[in-house]
Amino acid sequence: MTDIHTQIDTTVKSNDVVLFMKGNVDMPQCGFSGRSVQILQHLGVPFKDVNVLADDAIRQGIKDYTNWPTVPQLYVKGEFVGGADIMMEMFQSGELKQLMADKGVVV
Repeated sequence: MTDIHTQIDTTVKSNDVVLFMKGNVDMPQCGFSGRSVQILQHLGVPFKDVNVLADDAIRQGIKDYTNWPTVPQLYVKGEFVGGADIMMEMFQSGELKQLMADKGVVV
């Protein structure tokens, strides 16, 4: 478990924007992951996608890492932002774009 925690922690901290999702950016495997990818692409934000379906340890590990029960999960500059619903609300209000700007992510 510790190894997975360390692996997730390294991924989150070494990339400006990370989306843990079902599937990948080219082929999301659920509607929530697809919507999350569309939001980030619409904002023009470069991000790392991590397919939780490719590794059961990561699939469970990411839930334990944040104590958040669902995927997708978005991280910006090492900080957990939320899942698909939170991303959608923040996107619609302009808050997500502002967060990216505040964190120094090129938008």
